[in-house]
Amino acid sequence: MKRHRAATTIAAPADEIWRVLVDGASYPEWDASVDRIEGTIAPGETLRVFTKLNPGRTFPVKVTEFVPGSRMEWSGGMPLGLLKGVRTFTLDPRQDGTTGFVLEETFTGALLPLIGRSIPDMSDAFAGFVEGLRVRAEEAAARPA
Repeated sequence: MKRHRAATTIAAPADEIWRVLVDGASYPEWDASVDRIEGTIAPGETLRVFTKLNPGRTFPVKVTEFVPGSRMEWSGGMPLGLLKGVRTFTLDPRQDGTTGFVLEETFTGALLPLIGRSIPDMSDAFAGFVEGLRVRAEEAAARPA
């Protein structure tokens, strides 16, 4: 198994963060590692993610879990589970009005020992994602209703 993880505390309610997370068209405005996302971020939908980590390559993922304001999961990989990546977005609303946020991606499968070395280190991209999300959600939460 290979795993990448980043976490932060966001001074915004979970529903505001969720609105940012499901607006795929706006990702390039706040996530420096994404060129674009095609598709609708909704239960059972398939997305096409274009990243700067692998220019010219498209990553098709399916939204396999979708619990508004709480948790979302994107899954992708090779047929027969030979290589599978699962990206999980977890929101943890807190009593003080902030929200804990965790982004994690886990890779598994029989081909991982062979292909695992070609999977780029996503530490910087994950750190940039959580920071961009934090800034975007806090700005949105600060706007007058």
